[in-house]
Amino acid sequence: MEKKEDAHRINDKIRVPEVRLVGDNVEPGVFKTTEAMAMADAQGLDLVEISPNATPPVCKIIDYKKFIYEQKKRDKMLKAKTAQVSVKEIRFGPQTDEHDYEFKKKNAMKFLKEGSKLKAFVFFKGRSIIYKEQGQILLLRLAQDLEEFGKVEAMPVLEGKRMTMYIAPKKKN
Repeated sequence: MEKKEDAHRINDKIRVPEVRLVGDNVEPGVFKTTEAMAMADAQGLDLVEISPNATPPVCKIIDYKKFIYEQKKRDKMLKAKTAQVSVKEIRFGPQTDEHDYEFKKKNAMKFLKEGSKLKAFVFFKGRSIIYKEQGQILLLRLAQDLEEFGKVEAMPVLEGKRMTMYIAPKKKN
């Protein structure tokens, strides 16, 4: 009970002469702040400011703890619905054999079907950087083979000793 009295004292310090009340259990209209607080106390609920920038400020008579609980529940539901995009990596050498290429292509298809982004890169060791054209051809071939599962987000780019390409999964209809 003491907490409600503290809240009233705080609200008494912040002087707003009148507020607009909205809600289910109240007749909508403009009331004096003290009158609105008295109405909230009579119902055993709290006077909560919904829109402070309006003139006069909009308030609602509700159970504040229940309001906060429902708001957290809504936020949690929205967070659960957002898709987490993961990025899977596939590494090639500039002179990757056909069998290794097919095996990695099969894994790439699986990743794209699951909805993950794909980061395919060719790693050049030592003097193998002279084969950068082969690395680019390899990545472009992969992009062409995976065309029905995903689309190229970024074309092959050489960064240091890595040539990287990103492929995003196609949207499911």
